[in-house]
Amino acid sequence: MTEISAGYRVVFVHAHPDDETVGTGATIAHYAHRDDTHVTLVTCTLGEEGEVHVPELAKLAVTDADQLGGYRLVEWQRACDRLGVTDRRMLGGIGTWRDSGMMGLPANDHPRAFWGADVDTAAADLVAVLREVRPQVLVTYDPDGFYGHPDHIQAHRVSVAAVRLAADEQFRPDLGAPHRVAKFYWTTVLKSSLAEGFEAFKESQDNPFAGITDPDDLPFGVNDDEATTQIVATGYGDHKLAALREHATQVPPDNWVYVLAAKLGADAVTTEHYILVDGERGKGFGTHNWENDLFAGVDRHHT
Repeated sequence: MTEISAGYRVVFVHAHPDDETVGTGATIAHYAHRDDTHVTLVTCTLGEEGEVHVPELAKLAVTDADQLGGYRLVEWQRACDRLGVTDRRMLGGIGTWRDSGMMGLPANDHPRAFWGADVDTAAADLVAVLREVRPQVLVTYDPDGFYGHPDHIQAHRVSVAAVRLAADEQFRPDLGAPHRVAKFYWTTVLKSSLAEGFEAFKESQDNPFAGITDPDDLPFGVNDDEATTQIVATGYGDHKLAALREHATQVPPDNWVYVLAAKLGADAVTTEHYILVDGERGKGFGTHNWENDLFAGVDRHHT
């Protein structure tokens, strides 16, 4: 059990190693480096079904040695070090749940596939974390898992169930005293930011958006007024980029994030957006009245 003295506590729930960095890395680094905040990362699988972008490691893939999960565990640990996260956990313990692969693939039916997990069973493992850490804030994906990956969708379902069950005094008292999460967020990206990306890369040979001219053609993204919270983690771009580099099997050196940072500087990758779906919205700022802190309006003594 982790001893926690920080007044503010947040739990991020992600599907695979690298997801924590790609989607929320700057936010995580920002809060992990605050003396008054404790960050817990819960990752649900080892990412066994991922691609391998390092040629000399190609045989680790599921189609050969099927050893990628163990390697990605090490990448994840190193990335967490770069972000400053010391409290990092695999849901249910290392190897409990397996990467389900993309929707419709045979990997969806693996006996340990996270996609096939009983939601309340998996949620109980997250309830144990929530009742131990007692966070005011939890962050995970939207119901579509951001882009439709089965494990992202399941991470959403498990998180929703865990938030509900953690507060239920009748549910598994052996897991600790009931706890109510004050604010529940989904990750998101703005369509306006995607449009800016289209423009920034328009003349580039490294254009990750080649052939796409309208953000509405992508399976993710929201309008500015649908987001509730903007975290501008100035100064933590280098932390996010360093963490991405630790995920070398998944993030090749020509990835668009690196190209963007090279063009505009590391702080170009430090702004991340969220949608508050449960809890009281804190004070907002700017044109869209966005919160600028996940803990806006939170009582640090909330337990």
